[in-house]
Order: sequence, then C-alpha cells, then structure tokens
Amino acid sequence: MNPEKFPAINVLTVMRGFQNRRLPHQITPYRFETQDGRRFKVKTIRQTHKERVGHGFHIHYVIQTEELRFFHLVMETETFVWRIIQEVDDELFFNS
Repeated sequence: MNPEKFPAINVLTVMRGFQNRRLPHQITPYRFETQDGRRFKVKTIRQTHKERVGHGFHIHYVIQTEELRFFHLVMETETFVWRIIQEVDDELFFNS
C-alpha cells in the first residue's frame, strides 16, 4: 500500500482473546492519532471486512468518531501497520 497516499497512523487497539459480546471484533480500534497530531476516539465501528493481500490480510474498518466524523482505516496483518484511507461522508450510509 502506498505510504504517501495512505499514511500510517498510530492506533490504540483491544485484542480479543476470548468470545465476549462487548467485543464483537477480534481486533477493535479504540482511538487513533494521525501524523499531524490530530487525535480521534472511536465511538462505533460502522463496517468491517477482511481481504486477502499476498500472504496476509487487510482488515478494513469504517469507524465513527466521538466528533461524528467517519474514517476508513486499514490494518495490514503482515506488518501490523494501520493506515488511514480516507474520511468518509456519512451520506454514503443508507442505514444511518
């Protein structure tokens, strides 16, 4: 993935070790920080899916922040690097 087009971000995550209804995802982003220092806390995970890329996976998340902004984030399982793909307009969600 192109690091100039999709910059790496710091993400604080929760890794689920056992089934728990409060943690529906194996890897749950809790908050993230961009390279320019902006920080966001995740309010909800709106969508997630996994795609095979090479020997690993890209795990895609569309999250809503506490500021009611939406972001598409990706975690690369081969490198454990998180990237911000784009800020998403909430009008794209028909099930809001």
